Amino acid sequence: MMIVELGTKVKDSLTGFEGIAVSRCEYLYGCVRVFVEPEQLKDGRPIEGEWFDEQRLTEESTAPVGGPNRVPPSRDP
Repeated sequence: MMIVELGTKVKDSLTGFEGIAVSRCEYLYGCVRVFVEPEQLKDGRPIEGEWFDEQRLTEESTAPVGGPNRVPPSRDP
């Protein structure tokens, strides 16, 4: 089973819903869900994201992610 990396573009194999994996939740008894935010707009507004079982998602590509840097920049003089 594939573990979805956050920031990866994914597609739900049942519905075809596509977007960026932005959150991952593991439940006590083994269920893993991933929140997917679509990149498209509908009528000029963002489309609501949805939760999917991780096993239903396939990786489409790695997407650039915003936010703080994971590795601090080097401070060479």
